[in-house]
Amino acid sequence: MTTTLEDEALAFVRDLIRIESVNTGIAETTGDGETRAARYVQERLAEVGIPSEFVESRPGRGSLVARIPGSDPDAGGLLVHAHLDVVPVEEKDWTYPPFGAEIHDGYLYGRGAVDMKDFAGIILAVARHFVREGIVPRRDIVFAFLPDEERGGVWGARWLVEHRPELFAGVTEALSEVGGFSVPLTGEPGDERRAYLAATSEKGSAGVTLTVRGHAAHGSRPTDDNAVVRLAAAVARIGAHRFPLVRTPALQRLLDVFGEARGLEFSDESLREDLASLGFVSSFIDATTRNTATPTVLSAGETTNIIPAEAIARLDVRILPGQDDQVRAELARLAGDDVTVRSGRWWSATEAPIDVPLLDVLQKAISAEDAEGVVVPYLLPAGTDNKHFARLGIHGYGFVPLRVPQEFDVFAQFHAADERVPVDALLFGARVTAQILREA
Repeated sequence: MTTTLEDEALAFVRDLIRIESVNTGIAETTGDGETRAARYVQERLAEVGIPSEFVESRPGRGSLVARIPGSDPDAGGLLVHAHLDVVPVEEKDWTYPPFGAEIHDGYLYGRGAVDMKDFAGIILAVARHFVREGIVPRRDIVFAFLPDEERGGVWGARWLVEHRPELFAGVTEALSEVGGFSVPLTGEPGDERRAYLAATSEKGSAGVTLTVRGHAAHGSRPTDDNAVVRLAAAVARIGAHRFPLVRTPALQRLLDVFGEARGLEFSDESLREDLASLGFVSSFIDATTRNTATPTVLSAGETTNIIPAEAIARLDVRILPGQDDQVRAELARLAGDDVTVRSGRWWSATEAPIDVPLLDVLQKAISAEDAEGVVVPYLLPAGTDNKHFARLGIHGYGFVPLRVPQEFDVFAQFHAADERVPVDALLFGARVTAQILREA
């Protein structure tokens, strides 16, 4: 038999999925789904007497922030945040309606089931649970439901940090995505022990543009000053380059835990091969071992009979903590002297401590539901809204607790067709999150 906390968590997640808060990045087509979702949360909080503040940075971009006071006025507050926007869908690729929130064979299907209306629904249910049961958390809990994370958080977290920082006064740590889900600890048949990954760091991200100027000419008369050829050479050098291995504290802790469980040494020489033995876990851990620069956009001439005077390439760059200057210098070296390298948006990596009481609280809460589960810090190769709150001195952690079948790859659900989450995992998440927020 489920509890009211679990029933409400599931119901709220389903209701939020049914609100089509798709973020296209274009004001004219994004609509007001994020505001409607924030208003839904506000109404559910008001039903139990929790005051909140609705903030709209621009029409349709609604945020909702609420605070539950803690019992220890000297303890730093804990921010718990979830974004309410989701990425677009191609309905033809889905088995079930992407905004139907249907349950089939024990799985809840829908855009946002993992990214990240699951956590939004869970923390909404936990807030109501605290009021209903008279639970007072140890520290202030600030609940934030945000728009626009999928497009960088410009109109959500970043806007609030810049224009309404007082909403987060006294907050020292934050919990959000991407982490908390279980992965096989050993991978051995019959061994059900799980690791629950806690994102203690996030790679930074940057957009870098390469520009090569040459001289326009007729396509029938090849020149040595062809901008396309010179740009292609620079792009090839960058695309083939592997940045040096960097053992960040989060990566080293993960390697230590998995190495002990699996009898692996994870030496520098064999690291990539050893990581491959982790199965689907390796798909995102390998990307955390070094900086990356991926060419994604090429632009040059419009007609085949004209050699263009300019050629442009854009790179998706992901940066490890403290590596900004090294990455800039290496990209300039690889591009060459005749290529202009210009950095656009540049968000540095975040890095929170891994030996802190909050991680002990996460472990205790997991152990209460999964006696052999072990919380393992890791470095997220992508970014979340935690990067914005870091500007306020808030240490961000990614931990949405989900106990899933050993073969279920939670990370693969992000932005995928047929995005889904086991219903049992959501109920597990509600129970664990309630304990975390009560004792953190």
